[in-house]
Amino acid sequence: MRSGRAMAAGGRSWFRGLALGVSLLKCLLVPAYYSTDFEVHRNWLAITHNLPLSQWYYEATSEWTLDYPPFFAWFEYALSHIAKYFDPKMLVIENLNYTSHATVFFQRFSVIFTDILFIYAVHECCRCVNGKRAAKDILEKPTFILAVLLLWNFGLLIVDHIHFQYNGFLFGLMLLSVARLCQRRYLEGALLFAVLLHFKHIYIYVAPAYGIYLLRSYCFTANHADGSLKWRSFSFLHLTLLGLIVCLVSALSLGPFIVLGQLPQVISRLFPFKRGLCHAYWAPNFWALYNAVDKALTVLGLKCNFLDHTKIPKASMTGGLVQEFQHTVLPSVTPLATLICTFISILPSVFCLWFKPQGPRGFLQCLVLCALSSFMFGWHVHEKAILLAILPLSLLSVQRAKDAGIYLILTTTGHFSLFPLLFTPQELPIKILLMLLFTVYSFSSLKSLFRRERPLLTWLETIYLIQLVPLEVFCEFIFPLTPWKWHYPFLPLLLTSVYCALGVTYAWLKLYISVLTERVSVRQKAE
Repeated sequence: MRSGRAMAAGGRSWFRGLALGVSLLKCLLVPAYYSTDFEVHRNWLAITHNLPLSQWYYEATSEWTLDYPPFFAWFEYALSHIAKYFDPKMLVIENLNYTSHATVFFQRFSVIFTDILFIYAVHECCRCVNGKRAAKDILEKPTFILAVLLLWNFGLLIVDHIHFQYNGFLFGLMLLSVARLCQRRYLEGALLFAVLLHFKHIYIYVAPAYGIYLLRSYCFTANHADGSLKWRSFSFLHLTLLGLIVCLVSALSLGPFIVLGQLPQVISRLFPFKRGLCHAYWAPNFWALYNAVDKALTVLGLKCNFLDHTKIPKASMTGGLVQEFQHTVLPSVTPLATLICTFISILPSVFCLWFKPQGPRGFLQCLVLCALSSFMFGWHVHEKAILLAILPLSLLSVQRAKDAGIYLILTTTGHFSLFPLLFTPQELPIKILLMLLFTVYSFSSLKSLFRRERPLLTWLETIYLIQLVPLEVFCEFIFPLTPWKWHYPFLPLLLTSVYCALGVTYAWLKLYISVLTERVSVRQKAE
């Protein structure tokens, strides 16, 4: 990727307009529904504000205990000292499920304000976009399209500004680290990612992409003419600098808890394996398909009298519960099994990054594949984790038609899978309208950008995506009117997760095949 000139002085006005416009939209969503995550973060404000450091990861008055890394806890601590000027009662630990207009106002606007980092990161990513595609109209420039796809991302809008979380701030750190690596500012990129890991540990899934890319591009300083590695170019100094960054950031984050002898307690909070294989809302991944097959075999077994209905537990996995459960017919899945599956699924992408180097483009491909592989096979994956693949894939989507097609499939199915998060009637028209606007723009802008190339989607892919419309009509309008609502309350969630899982799995396989079969020129390897 080369720095595009579209983000020069003349292009700053449209970027400011996009950023201001989406910020105003976020303000309009302040009165909207919010999930239990709102209470989660209010509780964390109270914990970090009132208790000494030694009690942060032991406090359990609320069921929503602190389970993010220390840097995020300090982030909540900083916010709490502003929150006290809005409503001190929100900082009382015993005030469970406390809400007031001032509390809602503060927490909503804290998300909007911290999104400034995300806006800056998007600006830096736009500077990294290859500027080869000339366009007279600013609306057709890759930089403009990328800015809209990131700043106005539907999933990020509903997850952060309706459902309620701080993903924009965290993705800002990630995208800024990606931009710095694309700009060959390797130490800055490594530092930002190390900091990010100590804000939210889910990003550890993409750490292999960062580690291999930094080793290949920064620790080894030269390649042969054919692109193969010059082993003698290894820089021990560069490796030492990277090691120092990781160690210093980790010491700053975890050091106090190591001194207090509380590191095992912190780790147990960060990795709660006693939770079930699937989150309350099934993420559209391999395990959703696995669960659906187990469910179908159970029903079939009962009808054919192969199974004893008295020995079959209630379907806790479809009732919104997250504790451990056993599959009825298929073998039950353990955390170790998911770890092994995730590791194996990530390996090919890492090997490609090492043996088929393509610079920042290869790094982004590996990052997306690591994110998707962990989403497909991880333990207790949240449906919101699909954004970890969608956002970086946006950078690739404006570069090549093949990647644009994969992006459209993944984004449409991934975003649609988030619909169950907003289940209140008031939010139904909002989520449908925002989804339609973003999806129509994504299709039209990318189709226009690559209009001289082959169609972005095949007719089968198009039919699959169109079928999401009748699926939504059935789940939202028809199903509530049927008797199935009382006998099979889990059915809409199951249908949504399983159907979207097919699309996510297809996009994952298609991207993998594209990366594995892609021929890399000698010039690309040398670069």
